[in-house]
Amino acid sequence: MKAMILAAGLGKRMRPLTDHCPKPLLPVAGKPLIVHHLERLAAAGIDEVVINVSYRAEQIIGALGDGRQFGVRIAWSRETQPLETGGGIRQALPLLGDAPFLLINGDVWCEFDPSTLPVLGRDLAHLVLVDNPAHHPGGDFHLDAAGRVHAEGEPRLTFAGLSLLDPALVADRAPGEFPLAPLLRTAMRAGRVGGTHHRGRWVDVGTPERLAELERELVRRQG
Repeated sequence: MKAMILAAGLGKRMRPLTDHCPKPLLPVAGKPLIVHHLERLAAAGIDEVVINVSYRAEQIIGALGDGRQFGVRIAWSRETQPLETGGGIRQALPLLGDAPFLLINGDVWCEFDPSTLPVLGRDLAHLVLVDNPAHHPGGDFHLDAAGRVHAEGEPRLTFAGLSLLDPALVADRAPGEFPLAPLLRTAMRAGRVGGTHHRGRWVDVGTPERLAELERELVRRQG
């Protein structure tokens, strides 16, 4: 199975830290945030990784190279302008192939073993969901007792930024900029989205404050 890491964003919420450093390269416990993802993928036996880049792309490519030093092989999908999540995946399909792939938001940190995800079967997506953090109390989706994900319903959980996707979810869309969320909601209405409730550690590293909090936590663990 291949993985795709989303790393093309501008990192506006992380300013001023991202004025000169792209968000995926911001250091956390001695290594860039994106390297935590690469090492976790390698440990799970996933060694083919596609990364989309746009803002400060050359900086990211220069830092990671072909990925060999992290135990993976990286293929780069360059975007002259950010294409949003859906458009970014659509552009990367020639690199991803026809099989389901793991999608990871580059700005999360999560103790989740991707090798534990179930096969998709007839589903178009399988989402990893977490308890709602303080900064997102309303959640995103409802996970029912049968493991199906719905756009409506209670209680609600937050999308962790990790998912297993079938390329067919975006393959029939024209290339260009478009979001992924509406396509997921359409698939939910068709009963083709499953989910897993991850109860372990997860951080949306979306602000300098949460980055600093994660840094302190991981340094304590190492100490």
